[in-house]
Amino acid sequence: MLADRYGNALSTASTAARDAYVAGYDLLFLPWPGISEAFAAATREDPGFALAYLGTAQACLMKGDVAGMQAALAAAKSAGRGLGGREASHLAFFELLLTGQSAAALEAAHKHLAAWPRDAAVMNHYGSIIGLISASGRPGVKRMQEEALDALAPHYGDDGWFAAHRAMALGEMGRLREARDLAEHALKVEPRSAWAAHSRAHIAYEDNEPDGARPFLAAFLDASPREGALWGHLAWHLAIAELHAGNHDEAKRRFEAAVAPEVHTGAARTKAYDTVQFLWRWELAGHPRDPQRWETLARFAHAWLPRAGQSFPDMHVALADAVAGEDAALETRLAQMDELERAGRYPAGGIVQAIARGLASYARGDRAGAVAQLTPLLSELERTGAGSRAQLDLVEFTLLRACVELGRHDEARHVLARRRKGPGRVPVADLP
Repeated sequence: MLADRYGNALSTASTAARDAYVAGYDLLFLPWPGISEAFAAATREDPGFALAYLGTAQACLMKGDVAGMQAALAAAKSAGRGLGGREASHLAFFELLLTGQSAAALEAAHKHLAAWPRDAAVMNHYGSIIGLISASGRPGVKRMQEEALDALAPHYGDDGWFAAHRAMALGEMGRLREARDLAEHALKVEPRSAWAAHSRAHIAYEDNEPDGARPFLAAFLDASPREGALWGHLAWHLAIAELHAGNHDEAKRRFEAAVAPEVHTGAARTKAYDTVQFLWRWELAGHPRDPQRWETLARFAHAWLPRAGQSFPDMHVALADAVAGEDAALETRLAQMDELERAGRYPAGGIVQAIARGLASYARGDRAGAVAQLTPLLSELERTGAGSRAQLDLVEFTLLRACVELGRHDEARHVLARRRKGPGRVPVADLP
């Protein structure tokens, strides 16, 4: 019987279909352009190949093509009647994932990987930084992610794709030497791996490397297709690395060229948080607000994500509304987030909305309110859903800036003293 790259048996007798399926996942795991075309080739060679339709569904999800994703899932279910064992469990997991049943999908992935740990397609949505564990909203998700990938590591050996994701998980927990070795190994195995480059960028941030991996990121971006799903986010990493290094003109140039809403090439949620993250940090670093830029950003953000549904990007859309003075839109978004929480779709217990309200207080000029709202939330930030520690620093930086502006320097020093070891210069103006 034919098998995928990880030795999992596949219910197709077509070698051409299998090869196209494997190529599709190779591209998806980079990620690299051509994913949709590869999975389409697999189903063209074997119209009964259920798991290949699931590949197409994931490609559609990455592009924000909901109708295409739903059609591909329906085709997979139709072709998958009669599947057994791993493939039936694989299909059941993806049905939960693609229909938005995240909590059930998390439990299904855990059980599935206990039985078939080398089902990399499922692991990709389970243990990655944007996976189900990270997005679960549970206390201690960083530790959970670390433990899950440590447990799976013996099953993947020297596999570069897995090493890239494990590097990220270990870096988030401060195991920086191990993380760097894994990321370097992943890049040696596959120099095109955007996930390995992503992990490398985070490790540089957490370890306060002198150059912030700026030369590496610049070279990687130059060698990679702009259409790649992570290209825009890696460009954001380079822009904030320049900002942290004090190279503000270069940081803004990088933003305008590759991260700004008019030019960002990533998925909707990535566009939302990358653009807001940079512009907000730009202000906290002491630069004046550009109201027209924020109005444009808020308009783009609502076009990308017209309704609440993804906690981490929603928090950023709410901030964009607050800065742009779109009070009605902000209250509508927050009400939608509250409604999702009541329906069990926001598992963090109101943490995301509380952070959004605290950031909005600062944006509206209520510095004391921001300090009161954000200070108790610092220990809960990882529950916001699929955000890295580097991204979550936005909340801490806002609190620090508010303390400085209020003249509450002892509080600012207390926050800095409790800050995790590793990250160096904090790009917040006038810190004590």
